[in-house]
Amino acid sequence: MNTPTISVSAHEIAARLAAAVTADEAKLAELRAGLVARAGRDGLIDVSYRTLDSPFGLLLLAASKDGLIRIAFEMERHEDVLARLAADVSPRVLAAPAPLDDAARQLDEYFAGHRRRFDLRVDLRLARGFRRAVLDHLRDIDYGTTQSYAAVAAAAGKPTAVRAAGSACSHNPVPIVVPCHRVVRSDGTIGNYLGGTAAKQTLLAMEAAA
Repeated sequence: MNTPTISVSAHEIAARLAAAVTADEAKLAELRAGLVARAGRDGLIDVSYRTLDSPFGLLLLAASKDGLIRIAFEMERHEDVLARLAADVSPRVLAAPAPLDDAARQLDEYFAGHRRRFDLRVDLRLARGFRRAVLDHLRDIDYGTTQSYAAVAAAAGKPTAVRAAGSACSHNPVPIVVPCHRVVRSDGTIGNYLGGTAAKQTLLAMEAAA
């Protein structure tokens, strides 16, 4: 008796392998989501993070239990930013998007021109002393307006510390939400920006046009 021959094309084999890989990836994703959820419930995450598409490329968003602690542009190297958070805040840093869903939604609304003020808790522990005073003041600069570095220095309590005010802006851990892009030079030129001068120009133009 002849044994029947089962013919399977290369295309069918590839399709079956792809389906198996997809199923495995889905199981791993489900398992990972479960572990992240459990870690959150058990209080084992001190810093959650996720990424967000923006007009300036991929942004890294990170939050502590006290609020949004970091927004980083791609040019800052997200891996380096996460390593610094692990060193400065806690080694318990985990990709967990859910705690940052509201921040991501509000940023999307802002980039779309539908939001002028953020309603988010912000953790500014990474800034201290005069830098912290500068960042506290920046949140009072209204959408679509600008202030000079000199005015910001004065508002933060040190009128002669103009350069230090500029340094505080350039080291702002939560740009956009804490709007250091609204601080410009006294002669009207925009000055430097952590995300690059093109990003600062785009943000100012977007707000001015609203």
